[in-house]
Amino acid sequence: MNKKIENVSAVNQTSESQIDNEMTVIPVIQEEVVFEKQVVETGKVRISKHIREFEEIVDEPLFREEVAVERVPINQFVEARPAVRQEGDTMIIPVVQEQIFVQKRLVLVEELRVRKQVVESHQPQRVTLRKEEVEIKRTAENENVGR
Repeated sequence: MNKKIENVSAVNQTSESQIDNEMTVIPVIQEEVVFEKQVVETGKVRISKHIREFEEIVDEPLFREEVAVERVPINQFVEARPAVRQEGDTMIIPVVQEQIFVQKRLVLVEELRVRKQVVESHQPQRVTLRKEEVEIKRTAENENVGR
C-alpha cells in the first residue's frame, strides 16, 4: 500500500517539475525470477542375481546297432565266386574254398547272413543344471521428497 502512495507523490512531483522546466529522473525497477534445480534422491533400487542349482533326471532313448550273424551251410559246387548281395535288410556274404579233386572246382561251403538291428535302451542319468534368478527391491521413498 505504501508503494502506491509513493508512486502517486512521484507523479505529482513530476508534473510540478515540468512546470518548473526541470527534469527529474524516476528509477524503473523490474523483478526477475531465478530458478535453481537440485537433484534429490527419492528412493533406491537394489537388484540381486542368484544362481540356483538343481538336479534333473534326463531319460532320452539311446540307439545302437547290433549285428546278428547266421551261418547257413550250402555245400554246392559253383563255377565262379558269387558276389556279395543284399536281400531286404540282410547282407549275404558268400564263403568259398578250393578243394582238390581230380579236377579243381569251387564249392560254396556256406553263406554268412548279416542283419542289422536297432536296439533302444534307456540309461537315466542325473545332471546338474543352473538357473539365474533376479530379485528387484525398491527401498522406501526418502524423507526429502517433500522438500
